Amino acid sequence: MALTVGLLGFGTVGQAVARLIVERSDGLLTLSHIFNRDVARKRVAWVPDAVTWTDRIDDVLEADVDVIVEVVGGLDPARTWHERAIDAGRPVVTANKQLIATHGQALLGRAAERGVDLLFEAAVGGGIPVVRGLREGIAGDRLTSVSGILNGTCNYILTRMESAGLAFDVALQEAQAAGFAEADPTDDLEGYDARAKLCILARVGLGLDLAPADVPCESIRTISDDDFVYARRLQATIRQVSRVSAADGQVEARVGPALVPLTSPLARVIGSQNLIVAGGAYGRETTFAGYGAGGFPTAVAVVSDLLAIARRAGGAPAAWPNTTAPSSVTNLQMAPYYLRLVVHDRPGIIASLASIFSAHAINIDAVLQEPGGTKDRLPFVITLEACSTAAMGQALAEIATLPFHVTPPLCLPVLA
Repeated sequence: MALTVGLLGFGTVGQAVARLIVERSDGLLTLSHIFNRDVARKRVAWVPDAVTWTDRIDDVLEADVDVIVEVVGGLDPARTWHERAIDAGRPVVTANKQLIATHGQALLGRAAERGVDLLFEAAVGGGIPVVRGLREGIAGDRLTSVSGILNGTCNYILTRMESAGLAFDVALQEAQAAGFAEADPTDDLEGYDARAKLCILARVGLGLDLAPADVPCESIRTISDDDFVYARRLQATIRQVSRVSAADGQVEARVGPALVPLTSPLARVIGSQNLIVAGGAYGRETTFAGYGAGGFPTAVAVVSDLLAIARRAGGAPAAWPNTTAPSSVTNLQMAPYYLRLVVHDRPGIIASLASIFSAHAINIDAVLQEPGGTKDRLPFVITLEACSTAAMGQALAEIATLPFHVTPPLCLPVLA
């Protein structure tokens, strides 16, 4: 069944989607309309003359098109556009991770009532078919966890810091120059982008309707090049890791930097690549990997969703699992920890720290100090045996009040 496509958004991803549609020769997809603000500056010669360019959303939503593709992003007015298209009986394909993470349950219910598709493979993992893989490929398993590296920008920055010994700000500037990071990289660096993707995977894979605001989220901005030196001494590296698990009615979720062993598949993910690991009760671990950033990987996922609709030739829309909202979401309950401090050196620092750890029943594993520091700015690391997140948080609050810090302490969980 051939489809005419109305495209909302003509930025990096929108242009890549249009290019893939225009270059197809099977006749299944035809680009009909392109919407973008200030559309005149977006026109390109390779788009066929028959395509309608417009900066009025109604020109697309009220046109006689078969399917709407939304790659503008954001919550509003994108949600209204989705609702209008669905209410008009048109399928929607989107790459809008924040919208699906926040309002996906309501939009999927609306689409089911109207008997149309709402597909969002491109919202997670770029060109990696993880949404379809969880929904169809391993649907026979009972999944208990989903984890991995979900943000290519953060992974690029951290792996450049690791491989080239770059300071964070230098690695960020390099990522921006290479097109991997936006001019305002807040959503990536603070973990909001990965958190939205994790919520989508929790819905598809675990049947959990997680609100992004309920998932603990930590920034990578506090990571320094010194941390990679110490991580290497511990036979580990640092990655932004996203994880959600459900067992015995308890849901744990977290997005943030963590130490991972060099033997872990997460440690081998470099540049803008993504990796997602689904843990199942029967099939154990299934891994999805590939490039998660960039226009063309994301466009591949969008066009794949369009082709899935076209090839069903008007058949029933894709079914989605029932979901439930957990009563609570907690951070990691137990983990070993890596604590990096930078201090004005003076006698009694280790004793003060040991006293606080002892008061919270936390055992010190090791103290590490690289040569070359100065008395005015001395970095060192304490590794801690597995303890509760609550106890670690209480100890950190006390440690932060001590008078010898040059920079705030950095505390990272150490993942197995």
